Amino acid sequence: MTDIEYTPGPLLTAAQNTPTALWNDSSDLNELRQSISFGGVGATCNPVIAYTCIKSELGQWAPRIKQIAAENPTWGESEIGWQAVKDLSVEAAALLKPIFDEHRGRNGRLSVQTDPRFHRDAKALADQAVEFDGLAENIVVKIPATKVGLEAIEDATYRGVSINVTVSFSVPQAVRAAEAIERGLDRRAAEGHDISQMGPVVTIMVGRLDDWLKHVVARDKIFIDPSALEWAGIAAMKKAYAIFQERGFRSRVLAAAFRNVYHWAALVGGDLVVSPPFKWQEIINASDYEAVSRIDEPVRQEYLDELNKIEDFRRAYDVDGMTVEEFEDFGPTRKTLRQFLQADADLDALVRDIIVPAP
Repeated sequence: MTDIEYTPGPLLTAAQNTPTALWNDSSDLNELRQSISFGGVGATCNPVIAYTCIKSELGQWAPRIKQIAAENPTWGESEIGWQAVKDLSVEAAALLKPIFDEHRGRNGRLSVQTDPRFHRDAKALADQAVEFDGLAENIVVKIPATKVGLEAIEDATYRGVSINVTVSFSVPQAVRAAEAIERGLDRRAAEGHDISQMGPVVTIMVGRLDDWLKHVVARDKIFIDPSALEWAGIAAMKKAYAIFQERGFRSRVLAAAFRNVYHWAALVGGDLVVSPPFKWQEIINASDYEAVSRIDEPVRQEYLDELNKIEDFRRAYDVDGMTVEEFEDFGPTRKTLRQFLQADADLDALVRDIIVPAP
């Protein structure tokens, strides 16, 4: 990794002086190269990000999509679109492979998300996770933190797939997902398989929890200090991190869905992953902020008191606030699943416009 020209700034300081790992919240190759220069050691992707990457580089991707279609004359729009996503992922994974080798699988991974249309079928999710795991040695596969998803997470982990738990917004989801990963790792190890270079992570989409609570406050006309609403995701993340450390989970917690710089700054110092979109990395690294460990600084009690006025915050913050059966009906889960499903439909439409252009 000595040939990398690093870019000094708060992100690099944190990456070099704390156990906090920086991943880029996109598989866009240009962004990922720059993120690596900031100290980035991984990248995540989801259906919305993949669609956006392909759409924004249509000059590059339209000919490739036409080629995929020509080489596979019986494939439908979905199969063609997903092949483009897989191709994009393999190219991004190659950029991270030297980091993967250096970190022995703990970092240097590129996330590929399972098809959200499989969200009701645990076997289909696990089977696709195994398929995606075979795309490159340093792939980590996203599966949602729902009841069905947890079944798939344990099964895929047992089958040797490093998982990035997604569609997760709460402490109970994170903890139950980590437990599913532990079961899968234990089953795999019991059969004599090596698990030393597996690199599972459990995401909390901190900004999406904030977004949802802001919606609830407006919908239910709750009088609350609005400043507190910027700290809900951070509070859930800090609590989950403490539980992961206490219980010795082998997965790391990952913060995603950034909405402000504190979604990074308040978590620095933890043995965890932060995954800001590239635009937030640029803002942070161009600042004069001094990167210091703040993971052990609690969220102000007055903010927690305000947030506890909201039932859905209590459900998200209490480790037993929701049952596994309730995960799928949690507001941000339904909203995010619908967004990911729409991104699939948008990618299908984009492929259609390329291979069957309007007259």
